[in-house]
Amino acid sequence: MTTPEDQSPDPEPTKPAGSATPAYKDRIYRSPAALAGGALLLAVVAWLGIDAVLVGEGRTPWLALAVLLLLVPLVVAYTLRPAVYVNDDRLRVRNPFRVITLPWGQVASLRSGFSNEVFTLSGDKYQLWALPVSLRARGRAARHESRAAARAARAARGGGGADPAGAAGVAGGVGLDGLGTAGAPAGARRHESDRAMEEMRELRERRHEADSAQGEVTVRWAYEVVAPAVAGAVLLAVLLAVG
Repeated sequence: MTTPEDQSPDPEPTKPAGSATPAYKDRIYRSPAALAGGALLLAVVAWLGIDAVLVGEGRTPWLALAVLLLLVPLVVAYTLRPAVYVNDDRLRVRNPFRVITLPWGQVASLRSGFSNEVFTLSGDKYQLWALPVSLRARGRAARHESRAAARAARAARGGGGADPAGAAGVAGGVGLDGLGTAGAPAGARRHESDRAMEEMRELRERRHEADSAQGEVTVRWAYEVVAPAVAGAVLLAVLLAVG
């Protein structure tokens, strides 16, 4: 599941400052499950590693330090770091080791399969780590839509005894009051990542030709994550080699 958040950054340089310029916010998508799992893993690694550093003997403290230096950046990179930032002008993807900024004018499509991905006009593909795919939730949504369509068809033939207007709402997954057939919001039957992808597709369709949504795709490596992980790996290899 993903959690959209709102963020109010400083005005971008490309946005002219003035009263006629509308204020806008980045919409942030992250995975609460990944955040919770990452926090738990960090707590366990820190507990075991710090204990080994403080009470270990011989080479144990150095080995524990090297493992901490290697594991902590990797845990942060794969759990706490991934996020997707979206606004009217661009899509910014923060993956474990890279940050990719894609103006909407450069986005060719957003596709969902076994993973959620964005494709550029030049054919490059970038995975959206912050939007994990739930095949189980997708299957439940498909079954629900199939049952709703069957009920709507029976109602249209007069065999369901339901109000045709209400049945039409059920067929679309939404009733007159915006609720699904079980009284829950219809959108809740879809996985959060699928809804996020649909929102981004709609925004891309609206903003693809906008002047402010043009530019070049930029990719920046996250050296603040890569450097300590490499240092930890090198230190661990040296300690094991001389052991």
